[in-house]
Amino acid sequence: MITSTSNQKVKELLQFQKKSKARNQERVFIAEGSRMVGETPRKSLLKLYVSETYYNKHREELEKMKSHPEVLTDTVFAYVSDTKSPQGILAVIRQMDYRLEDILRKRTPHILVLDNLQDPGNVGTIFRTAEAAGATGILMSRDCVDIYNPKTIRSTMGAIYRMPFLYLDDLQKGIRTLKEKNIRIYAAHLKGDNSYDKEDYRRGTAFLIGNEGNGLNSDIARCADTWLRIPMEGQAESLNAAMAAGILMFEVSRQRRKG
Repeated sequence: MITSTSNQKVKELLQFQKKSKARNQERVFIAEGSRMVGETPRKSLLKLYVSETYYNKHREELEKMKSHPEVLTDTVFAYVSDTKSPQGILAVIRQMDYRLEDILRKRTPHILVLDNLQDPGNVGTIFRTAEAAGATGILMSRDCVDIYNPKTIRSTMGAIYRMPFLYLDDLQKGIRTLKEKNIRIYAAHLKGDNSYDKEDYRRGTAFLIGNEGNGLNSDIARCADTWLRIPMEGQAESLNAAMAAGILMFEVSRQRRKG
């Protein structure tokens, strides 16, 4: 049992929690909680850590899983946890490895393209919603928030394990590639002329979603075939990025269910 916060493994866990550089160097990330750890693909789980209390309570369950966790005292576990009320279990997991071909593998792609999104909760929610709406993948500009940020991981609610994604150094080039694959590009934009529910999304479709405060970069917005707007009542000027993405994605889902 690890009883000291000075332990080298504890120091390493803290680096993985707090530093994207450390995560990327080792190609790992951390997931916390019974649900997130339980949904981890076995081939991706590298190391399991539990608190003393969790181990004593779930020992038989852990033995049936043939897991051999590293046990930390409750105090040490709280020290390395990224949550205010730790559940007592976390895992070091191998980062995902996707290619553009994984996102384009289906006959009728349904893709999200995220431009400079900075809020971990927004990006995590978009991943979770994308899975629910049947999206085939997510492309992100390199300056988007780190998907492996612990807050982002929690917000995905497990979708991180199932939703293909890719960071692109050149987002415009990536959008051109989508166009070459006959995917129509739509930009969610306050100056959009067309209402989102008047378009036909039964063919290959990609939505451009911009930064929470500034919207889409003008160069990225100009890559779109069509600018869309979501009609709103009252005095609201815009919607939360994740909410807007969800509305668009579920319209695609609705249209494709109807055929």
